[in-house]
Amino acid sequence: MTPETVLELRELPRHERREALEMIVTEQFRATLLMEEGEEFPAETSFFDLGCTSLIIADVKEQLETLLGCPISATVVFNRPTLKQFVNYLADDLLRLSAT
Repeated sequence: MTPETVLELRELPRHERREALEMIVTEQFRATLLMEEGEEFPAETSFFDLGCTSLIIADVKEQLETLLGCPISATVVFNRPTLKQFVNYLADDLLRLSAT
């Protein structure tokens, strides 16, 4: 993902931005958890229930910070422990705030 891609994400309508971010976040978790590409990653199941540890979550957070080019507070991931909650935060708050 390039800085141009991040700018494109910010310009997308909320629904499309959320879908794009969900794909990015899901890919990072799948790769870190060594999941198959077609394996389901439920949007409303806790990361911990899916087998994530705090170290795995920290690793994914760092990867996403690099990809998105903006810092993500560790507490955000723990306070929004499902794919749906975390992606909604990224789509609504993080990308909007980092644009200012």
